Amino acid sequence: MARRNATRESEPFEERIVDIDVTDEMSNSYLQYSYSVIYSRALPDARDGLKPVHRRILYQMGEMGLRPDRGFVKSARVVGEVMGRLHPHGDGAIYDALVRLAQPFSMRLPLADGHGNFGSLGNDDPPAAMRYTEARLSPAALLMTNDIDEGTVDFGPNYDGQETEPIVLPSAFPNLLVNGTTGIAVGMATNMPPHNLGEVVAAARHLIKHPEATLEELVRFVPGPDLPTGGRIVGLDGVRDAYESGRGVFRIRASAHLEPIGRRQGIVVTELPYNIGPEKVIAKIKELVQNKKVQGIADLKDLTDRTNGLRIVIEVKNGFNPEAILAQLYKLTPLEESFGINNVALVDGQPLTLGLKELLEVYLDHRFEVVRRRSEFRRKKRQDRMHLVDGLLIALLDIDAVIQTIRTSEDSADARRRLRERYELSEIQANYILDTPLRRLTKFDRLELENEQERLRAEIAELSAILDSDSLLRKVVSDELAKVSKEYATPRRTALLEADEVPAIVDVPLEVADEPCRVALSTSGLLARLPADFAADAGRPRAKHDALLSLIDVTTRADLGVVTSAGQLYRVAVVDVPVLPPDADGLSGGISVRELVRGLAEDEQVLCVASLNPDSPGVALGTEQGVVKRVVPEYPANKDTMEVITLKDGDRVVGACELRTGREDLVFITTDAQLLKFSADLVRPQGRPAGGMAGIKLDDGSSVLCFTVVDPDQDAVVVSVAGSGDTLPGVMLSTIKATPYRLYPSKGRATGGVRCQRFLKGEDRLVFAWAGPYPARPVDEEGRALVLPALDDRRDGSGAPLAKPIGRIGG
Repeated sequence: MARRNATRESEPFEERIVDIDVTDEMSNSYLQYSYSVIYSRALPDARDGLKPVHRRILYQMGEMGLRPDRGFVKSARVVGEVMGRLHPHGDGAIYDALVRLAQPFSMRLPLADGHGNFGSLGNDDPPAAMRYTEARLSPAALLMTNDIDEGTVDFGPNYDGQETEPIVLPSAFPNLLVNGTTGIAVGMATNMPPHNLGEVVAAARHLIKHPEATLEELVRFVPGPDLPTGGRIVGLDGVRDAYESGRGVFRIRASAHLEPIGRRQGIVVTELPYNIGPEKVIAKIKELVQNKKVQGIADLKDLTDRTNGLRIVIEVKNGFNPEAILAQLYKLTPLEESFGINNVALVDGQPLTLGLKELLEVYLDHRFEVVRRRSEFRRKKRQDRMHLVDGLLIALLDIDAVIQTIRTSEDSADARRRLRERYELSEIQANYILDTPLRRLTKFDRLELENEQERLRAEIAELSAILDSDSLLRKVVSDELAKVSKEYATPRRTALLEADEVPAIVDVPLEVADEPCRVALSTSGLLARLPADFAADAGRPRAKHDALLSLIDVTTRADLGVVTSAGQLYRVAVVDVPVLPPDADGLSGGISVRELVRGLAEDEQVLCVASLNPDSPGVALGTEQGVVKRVVPEYPANKDTMEVITLKDGDRVVGACELRTGREDLVFITTDAQLLKFSADLVRPQGRPAGGMAGIKLDDGSSVLCFTVVDPDQDAVVVSVAGSGDTLPGVMLSTIKATPYRLYPSKGRATGGVRCQRFLKGEDRLVFAWAGPYPARPVDEEGRALVLPALDDRRDGSGAPLAKPIGRIGG
């Protein structure tokens, strides 16, 4: 230790102190750092549209042979090769760049083919670690690196000077415009959206043919960005500003449409703004709902999958306008975002802000240089080969003398000298002749060489023509771009909307207006909301589910009552009843009443719907044991279920209908074929708990089969079907009779009525009966239309054979 210290002390030491102003040192050091970040990391080159890290990844993957037709390799291997040979930065930055190259939602034309989890839209699901994922070049990436080994671009030393790397890639398509880029440097940033390959190539080819083309002409080919995630660009003024000056702002709106979701209306989002993920949108909507800044949303689901793609379903509460809610979501959530274009890129090593035409011109100048250098390289290669072929053909013409010259030479150097002197060959030609095996000196090989000579001469002439003619050079570039577009171009994904084309949905009221409408209940138990002027057209063809039990006038924000055979009334909001689509088949577009009224027993039948209007004459009910009741229209607003009649043991309601005037006829039809009709004026209104009063006098063993309400001022019909006590629903019955309603006289309440059908042999009762407006609409158990027989003017006739069983009859 002492000896080492002594050695150090004996070494001469010269102290050198440089006095530098700290301001100058900070300024110079910061400028060097800024330039390094701008040139070597953050900004893309305007020629190939790549930052150094992306360029090094593509080049190194090409050097590793990771072509699209080869197998995948671990991403960690790619990152390691790039980091060890070319990129003097951390593996995290390299892997992040590789991930972006493989994301189809980030790149309009991905340059890497990834296998594994490479992240999700908006980075909601980050990519897996590089030890788990695999990658290789995509077919489009070959367009970036093709011809790189033909002297098309310059190479420079890598970070340690031991290897070389390309300064720029040949780039057979305008990558900067097609895939866009983003980057933050020191004091400047770049943010460029992707575009459609076919549109950009069309603009570039137009510029090749017309170098003086104006921006307006180019915009006809490239009207706006084309984002990988689709969506809609709202307003194009900012886009045109960016195409002119290199800077501009536009708004991206998600693509959404309205569709029925169960018994509600739903907003379905299928495309999101660029770089926005579904989780971010869902989290923001939930926050707005919790803070009560957005009302009317019932449920929110993310149904995105690989089969159907993006699908966010927003269920809207009944009574709210989906259009108005969608307008709020556009305003308050990332469903609509702005994108600031800042076209900053490196041109000759200097950061410049470029418009659309300047970007195309820089790329085309680069491509002209690439094709020119490639043509020079190929011509030189063919000229060199031509030189060898010419020498070999000279030797073949005098092959015996050539062989004799070689055999009599002392060594190879002497043979080379004698061949050059005798046949005026170059040293390269003489060496090639000496290295050629004897088996190639056949007549067939001579023919091959002559054919090759002709082919090389033609190719050299073609390449020389390209190099000598600027117009031909430009044509070659244009044709190559057209070929790329034909193979890789895809249809536009992003819709472009001018400001005056944007749908004006902001003026739609949030809640559905309280407007008049009608609600219909079919005999098959379907409810539907109809326009206030709806009227059943008796002349149109019959449709399934078109026989109506009830048709009432209400308003959209009112309630209606559902009356059942158990004597219960269930309150239902009219807005919960779906609107019948214009093209619906009958009431098939409605909703089953059991979906709105969850408490119904299995054997409980829905008899009618009532408007709950306090000014109406009330609801008339008839029971199986002959009881009739008019319910006073006083329904508690705080109850959703209430009793409208107190039934005796074993009794049930067989019919109910809301009265319109209070002067309608109430009609009972019994199993022993008795029909009684009397005016509703004869039944005094009662409160809900009341048990009603005597309606029809029943004989022993008989019961009420049908109770209806008939307007005496309208044409009506009575339909009855006779059978036996063994007849079951859905089986073939005996006889049916349809009789004009006017043939039956009115009787007093609590009397026995008159006979409406005479039984034939084997018949002992009515199994079906109905009275209502003419023409009646019979249906089977499935709601399909049936046809009644012709009217029988005999009030107590026996009827005609029944062709098909009748399930229900409606008006």
